[in-house]
Amino acid sequence: MRNPALPAALSSLSVRAGDAVEMMDTPDCDPGRLWRTYSDFRYVNAVVSGLRATYRRDIRPLLSRHVMRSLLDVGSGGGDVARAIARWAARDGFLLHITAIDPDQRAHAYAASRPVVPGITFRRVFSADLVAEGQRFDVVISNHILHHLSPEELGGLLFDSEQLALRRALHGDIERSRPAYFGFWLGTLPLFRGSYIRTDGLTSIRRSYAAAELRPVLPAGWRLTREAPSRLMLRWEAPRTTDA
Repeated sequence: MRNPALPAALSSLSVRAGDAVEMMDTPDCDPGRLWRTYSDFRYVNAVVSGLRATYRRDIRPLLSRHVMRSLLDVGSGGGDVARAIARWAARDGFLLHITAIDPDQRAHAYAASRPVVPGITFRRVFSADLVAEGQRFDVVISNHILHHLSPEELGGLLFDSEQLALRRALHGDIERSRPAYFGFWLGTLPLFRGSYIRTDGLTSIRRSYAAAELRPVLPAGWRLTREAPSRLMLRWEAPRTTDA
């Protein structure tokens, strides 16, 4: 599948391409390219996710060296985000257990096939399933899944997050913009030829929300901030938080 022509794609970014389909989400996509896509996510996320800053600013202050804390990673894909946070928390001497969930059988199979990292459990479920189970976590996060969701599905995720998070919920994603599209188009030009990273990344940006589209639909208690590079972060704080 060819990438969209750059000028045409840039001119279409004023409207969210909610019906666009990423190749890796199709049931008949090439398994080898899909596997390499999951593997390559760790490189992309290291550059564009802002994960280290999120960990230092929003997650690490809630952790403890004496009490086990819990974190839920929704839509965990290949598991690179959960693994990175687990390594950082262990390095910093904190006790943390991470539950990483993804309903896609292929993503779950890839994540489960990777070398074991202590303190992570991978499950093939939806966030609503955990609500039904009565599960609770100190922190609920997601990375780059909001653009996959319709407005109704987004509302469901935010509702579930409020039921699941004891302290804080954090949902980060790309913001649709010309700088984001052009930067990714240019930055990945010579890279990721054996995976879907480049084509699907460009599609993801076209599918992503702009800040002005999200703010009016956020439930009470949710706050949206814009972060570099071309990112949006949705934050929710539990009404009362205490440190044990």
